[in-house]
Amino acid sequence: MSKLDSLSAIGQSIWFDYIQKSLLRDGKLEKLINLGIRGVTSNPSIFEKAITGSNDYDDLIMVMSEAGASAEQIYEALAVEDVSDAADFFLPLYESSRGTDGFVSIEVNPKLAYDTNGTVAEARRLFDMISRPNIMIKIPATREGIPAIRELIGSGININATLMFSEKHYREVAEAYMSGLELLRSRGGDPATTASVASFFVSRLDTAVDPLLPGAGKEDLCGRVSIANAKHVYRIFQEVFSGDRWNELAHAGARVQRLLWASTGTKNPGYSDTLYVDELIGRDTINTLPPSTLSFFIDHGTVHETITSGILEEENSLQGLRDAGINLAEITEQLQEEGVQAFIDSYDNLIKAIAEKQESVAY
Repeated sequence: MSKLDSLSAIGQSIWFDYIQKSLLRDGKLEKLINLGIRGVTSNPSIFEKAITGSNDYDDLIMVMSEAGASAEQIYEALAVEDVSDAADFFLPLYESSRGTDGFVSIEVNPKLAYDTNGTVAEARRLFDMISRPNIMIKIPATREGIPAIRELIGSGININATLMFSEKHYREVAEAYMSGLELLRSRGGDPATTASVASFFVSRLDTAVDPLLPGAGKEDLCGRVSIANAKHVYRIFQEVFSGDRWNELAHAGARVQRLLWASTGTKNPGYSDTLYVDELIGRDTINTLPPSTLSFFIDHGTVHETITSGILEEENSLQGLRDAGINLAEITEQLQEEGVQAFIDSYDNLIKAIAEKQESVAY
């Protein structure tokens, strides 16, 4: 049994946080699936790297340019084609897992992050356009994104709620999922056919908090806050998906909205390159790994349940931040804003790069 299969036996799925046409064309994605990868996530930054960092798309850009397509239209067509093809590769897994795994995620235009109605319309359009049962539409968990998540779940659309950094973000997303399922039932829909994950970002919190710790006399917490924050949210997850309200939905066929650990590549070279994988293994979770982190984990990662261990220690770490006057709520709100802006910047850079390629092929 491979390491990834061993994780699956524990209850955690590993998804791949990257997509590129060569993965689909050269049989690499099939090899990853055989290795135990159970889904794929994408975002504007990933597509920027894939499209601008390779020649995989140049011929398609040329053909579409000659047909009069804009840079924005070209980007959408390229992304939709890759996601659709990847979903086809994962369809057998989706079916064999009865809709638990085998999903491929695509994000709405990041410029809609603060536009509820625009997000709903864009998500519906993408979901209908791709027309695969194992597609998830990524919606950022902004104040405006939360009601969009509820409405889309209530419409039977699979949602990957993303860019969560705090307990507040998570509670709002979990409530949007539960109330969305209730809305779906009221409309005559079947909760068993709708899936969602809650993408909680991990490593970026350490990057933001670590520089503040020495001056606050809390240097011993360096590299521990992200793990503590994630484990705290897992405890909330266990509380949310229990009790009478959830049991009624589960009885109607609903499945839990699994926590997906995102941003799990190690940023600090002084930390273990599998830190944010090894420490967050547990039931009903997903970890989406970039290519380098996947390689590191397969080589020397550890496989055993860790998400419920050291709970008291982790809660003490969060209390230590409060005692030091470090406002985690403010930091996590800022991280979400920066995350939205980073995706907008990637989108803008990508559109600019496609436009430049259009000009180059025109001569």
